[in-house]
Amino acid sequence: MQCGYCTSGMILGIASLLDKSPDPDDALIRESLAGNICRCCTYPRIVRAARRASALVTSGEGSVAEPRAATPGLPAPGRGPWDLLSLEERDYFDVLSDGMVVVLPDERGADGGWSTSNGAWIHIGAGGLVTAFTGKVDVGQDNRTALSQLVAEELRVPFERVRLVMGDTDLCPYDMGTFGSRSIPDAGENLRATAASARELLLSTAADLWDVDTEGLVASDGAVRESDGDASITYGELLHGEQRVERAADVSVSPETGWRTAGAPIPKVTAGAIVTGAQRYPTDLSRPGMLRGRVLRAPAFGATLRSLDAADAQAMSDMSVVHEDDFVGVVAPDTTTARRGIDAIRAEWDRVPQPPEDELIAHLRATQVAPSGGREWEGPSHYEVGDVDAALEHADVRLDRTYTTAYIAHAPLETRAALAEWDGDHLTVWTGTQRPFGVREELAAALDVPEVQVRVIVPDTGAGYGGKHTGEAAIEAARLSRASGRPVSVTWTRQEEFTWAYVRPAAVIDVRSGATSDGDLTAWEFTNINSGDAGILCPYEIPNQRIEFRPAESPLRQGSYRALAATANHFARESHLDELAHQVGADPFALRLRYLRDDRLAAVFEAAAERAGLVRTPRDPGRGIGIAGGVEKDARVATSVEVRVDPEGRVEIVGVVVAFDCGAIVNPDGLVNQIEGATAMGLGGAMFEAVHFEVGEILNPSFSTYRVPRFTDVPPIDVILIDHRDVPSAGAGEAPIVAVAPALANAIFDATGRRLRSMPLIPDGRVRSETAKVDAAR
Repeated sequence: MQCGYCTSGMILGIASLLDKSPDPDDALIRESLAGNICRCCTYPRIVRAARRASALVTSGEGSVAEPRAATPGLPAPGRGPWDLLSLEERDYFDVLSDGMVVVLPDERGADGGWSTSNGAWIHIGAGGLVTAFTGKVDVGQDNRTALSQLVAEELRVPFERVRLVMGDTDLCPYDMGTFGSRSIPDAGENLRATAASARELLLSTAADLWDVDTEGLVASDGAVRESDGDASITYGELLHGEQRVERAADVSVSPETGWRTAGAPIPKVTAGAIVTGAQRYPTDLSRPGMLRGRVLRAPAFGATLRSLDAADAQAMSDMSVVHEDDFVGVVAPDTTTARRGIDAIRAEWDRVPQPPEDELIAHLRATQVAPSGGREWEGPSHYEVGDVDAALEHADVRLDRTYTTAYIAHAPLETRAALAEWDGDHLTVWTGTQRPFGVREELAAALDVPEVQVRVIVPDTGAGYGGKHTGEAAIEAARLSRASGRPVSVTWTRQEEFTWAYVRPAAVIDVRSGATSDGDLTAWEFTNINSGDAGILCPYEIPNQRIEFRPAESPLRQGSYRALAATANHFARESHLDELAHQVGADPFALRLRYLRDDRLAAVFEAAAERAGLVRTPRDPGRGIGIAGGVEKDARVATSVEVRVDPEGRVEIVGVVVAFDCGAIVNPDGLVNQIEGATAMGLGGAMFEAVHFEVGEILNPSFSTYRVPRFTDVPPIDVILIDHRDVPSAGAGEAPIVAVAPALANAIFDATGRRLRSMPLIPDGRVRSETAKVDAAR
């Protein structure tokens, strides 16, 4: 699993299958589980797990993993959130047992560097347990395991002795949010630095105790030992009866080349709890006296409430209606009663004009905002080198093309959920979000209370993919709880999740390129309208380039999605480069290598091409192989896709190869899991995922009408890891998704000679003409 929210259903499905067919093959496993959805797309692993379960059943062997649930929220300190207090004001030992706390203050950006994580702190208890604190959260990427490995590595303690408190705004250091694949580069480096400093402090403490130099001591297995003697003392014994708070010193971390705990394939620490049902997600939580809440929703985007008649709902027993300005909700003892209360409310709305789906491209073009120069945060951006206009004018070969991508939904299996409880003027909210401190700010602003009186706790959550940055459900639950005087849980329905959560932005991307008759690339002009500038810069060395991002007015609520706009930008760039290569009579793979100056990127291209047999010629009729790649979040990825297309245009994906380099690998097992899942998820957006809408209304707000990848959609995925122990670790949750769509489009062209330029490429599973859509886009 990744987030594990689907696991209970998978277990029931596999148990039922094995009861009927104790020794199923992979095809039968996929067919039997075809009705089960894993939005994290860990389908290859689930099939392997079912196969292993079958072997254990038939052999009579087997074992049950010891449940290890994620660390629950600890009692809040009495004097406010630690990140809002000075180091001297924090009383760590109101919450923690005796021992030593080592704090890395929020000074990491003093040298001009940028980080999402502001410091870290680690407690080494007198009982030998190590507790590390980070503002990051785990929504399925399993940074919990990887970050714990880094702490164990630096502190020289067994991995099992490390626990991680994540995403609790009263106890954890401030963090901007869990996004951008920044857990390992930011929180990981902070925790490494803090743990390394703690290790040196422990060595110094033992040296003082024994009246020796630290040079003769080593830390290992949770103890300090003499290098050339028999004396040893455990960390717990060393800290017995102490309550020390130390500021982390500037200490060198352990070289990646010598990693033993980090770099090892350690299984997900909460896996046992997930498969035994011990894990508690936000939707599982309850409090004494808790009520259920529902909120009245508008019929379309932008609609405003004109009139309200809630008399029938107010007359219902066990029902309370909350009406504050434009907010209308109900609370009741159970979800069924709350739903009936909402259904009983009669409301009238004023709608505003909205463009329909078939006018989206024209609308985005008409409302685009041109950049004024430079790169702006979430605003227009412009990059230019050389003389693009002159190079295009004098090019022997010119290619002008437009590529588009649809809006797509995050569709996490666990919808947005929050549980709010007031204690006087203090509010605690348990919710699934990627930005707990950002949600704390939103709650304080919406409820007009100081941030110091708001605590947000994020249990490990049933996925996010960039879609759970905002705190709507948390604010709704807090409003209803304050009005009712009771704890209130709000869980969005599947339809609410599809309709009111933001979506991945649609894109219109215009690309113009020029080349000489012998294949030299001379000009590159790339304009992204609406979706963003993540991954927009070209990794190929072309002398004249103009690259722009132009925001536009979106008719749908849009926001961040796994890899942001990098998927759209890689799709357009890698598709266009493939087209240009064919236009000048060059091999697309050789052309890429010719213009790459990034040796690591070239290496993943070569590895994927060799494994996929890209240069194999000739190919059988109707078969094609495509390749694409790029740099994203400082990781390098190359993806090769092989397809078979029958005479009726039906596309079968034969296999996928992914070569990946994210520097030093912290957990290779978790990394492969992320790559497989991101690749399968990318196939959904590449092949068929699209949000359909009409004048402000979502037309396909369910899993029966919005298709996501299923077991039968996922081909074999072959992952090649390149472990650069001499390069700092980069995050890996996003980069593997970016090259999937262009590799598929290039493979379809290789098989059929048909170029598809709009995502989704094959919504009905067949190759279709793109002429009408491209003409409309241009």
